Amino acid sequence: MDQQRILIVDDEEPMRRLIATNLKASGYRITTAPDGNEALQLLDEHQFDLLLLDINMPGPNGFEVLAKVRSYASTPILMVSCRTREHDRAGALDLGADDYLSKPFGVLELVARVKALLRRGSYRPARALPPYRYRGLEVDFGSRIVRMDRIEVHVTRREFAVLAYLARNAGKVMLHRQVLQAVWGGEYGDEFDFVRTFVQRIRAKVEPDRKVPQYVLTYPGVGYRMPAADTPVEVGGHSLDLR
Repeated sequence: MDQQRILIVDDEEPMRRLIATNLKASGYRITTAPDGNEALQLLDEHQFDLLLLDINMPGPNGFEVLAKVRSYASTPILMVSCRTREHDRAGALDLGADDYLSKPFGVLELVARVKALLRRGSYRPARALPPYRYRGLEVDFGSRIVRMDRIEVHVTRREFAVLAYLARNAGKVMLHRQVLQAVWGGEYGDEFDFVRTFVQRIRAKVEPDRKVPQYVLTYPGVGYRMPAADTPVEVGGHSLDLR
C-alpha cells in the first residue's frame, strides 16, 4: 500500500525536524517546506494527502496559504501554531482548515490528530442511500455532491461530512458533541467551535438568508437539526461512515 504523503510547512527548522521525525516513524511519507512560497510550489507540483501548516511564516503566511489552497483543493489541512487565541483558531477554521493544534503540543496528540484527519479524509458510505432532498437542497450521499436548485455547490470534504451527518439524521436534534465526534472523531470532546464554524460555512453556501436559516436549524446551547426530507431517507439497519 502506498504511503500517505504529508507536507509540513514551518519556518522553524527544529520544529519541522521534530514533526517530520515522528510522522515518519508512524509510517508517513514526509516533505517539508520552510515558507509559504515553497509550500505553494510543492503543492502545484505534487499531490499530498495532508497539509500541516504553521501560521507565522515569511512570505505568504499560513492564513494566506490556507486560503489559496482552499480556492482549488479540499486536501485536509491541520494548522499548527503558537497562537492560542480563539479568534485565530476561528479564523483558520473559517478559511477552511480542518483542525487546529496549538504549540506546544505533545507528539502523541499530534500523531492522533493526523491519523484522525487522514482516516476521515474521504467519504465512505457503507451502502448507497437515496439523496436527501428538501426545498431545493439535495445531498447526494453516494456521489458526495451538494446541489441547490439542481446546481452543484462546492463544499469541502469536512463541510460535506457535517452536512451529510445532519441530513442522514434529518428531523432529529443532533447535539454539538454528537456532530463533533461523528465527523472529527471520538478523540474530540469540547471543540464545539469547530461545529459552529462549519455550520456557518455551510449556511453561507446553501441558505438564501443566513440570518433566517431553513435548512440547518440552530437549537441554542444544544445542537442542530435539519428538516425531514421531502422523501424520507430509509437507513434501516445500515449506517454511513461519514468520517
